Amino acid sequence: MKQTRILMGMPVTVEVVDVTVTASTLDMVYDYFQYIDNKFSTYKADSEISQINQGLLTVNRSSADMQTVFELSEQTRCETDGYFNIEHDGYYDPSGLVKGWAIYNAAELLRQQGFENFYVDAGGDVQLAGNNERGEVWRIGIRNPFNINQIVKVLSLTDLGIATSGSYIRGDHIYNPLGNHEKISDIVSLTVIGSNVYEADRFATAAYAMGREGINFISQLDGFEGYMIDESGQATYTAGFSRYISHDKVH
Repeated sequence: MKQTRILMGMPVTVEVVDVTVTASTLDMVYDYFQYIDNKFSTYKADSEISQINQGLLTVNRSSADMQTVFELSEQTRCETDGYFNIEHDGYYDPSGLVKGWAIYNAAELLRQQGFENFYVDAGGDVQLAGNNERGEVWRIGIRNPFNINQIVKVLSLTDLGIATSGSYIRGDHIYNPLGNHEKISDIVSLTVIGSNVYEADRFATAAYAMGREGINFISQLDGFEGYMIDESGQATYTAGFSRYISHDKVH
């Protein structure tokens, strides 16, 4: 069973292969994403993060999920030498971490229900588990940032997470927090494969903010692989990335 809905301003696709899946299973996942959007959207004036930014609520009086996201964001800031930072001039935007965290949690909801073969994809960041309907590992495509209808690499993945940061779909929304928040101009996309989509997403965001040095940062992280495309269309990838490359089409 597969379904796509627009949530959090992006397509969210859930596919569960296990025969016990029902429509209510997918509703449960989408209800969770709606909860996340209502709580963390900086575009909604009544969201909890907006209340914090408006000075109507303090972090230490916020919900458990909000405090968790702030704690994880601070941990990531420290682990990336400040290249990941949700705060700018007193304004907080945790979206660079929340999306991967939410996808991971949504996948955990499915696991807790006993499902073993599925994926959850929000805006191109994906958590994968088990196999597809043919009993094969999942195929995931990396889009050409200069032509998003073209796939430049197909990957074979299972029980992993993958996330891409770039300017080619949402525009310039990631900045270098250590360089007066200038736009990133020397690379256009950076894809990270990690043990789960939360880990992949947060480090993809930080690595993209590093510009051309980001791929070196990913290469030094244990258990992660990366694929970077620069402004001239040249691809650079980490030493272990090639083992995930498939020559089949995306499924």
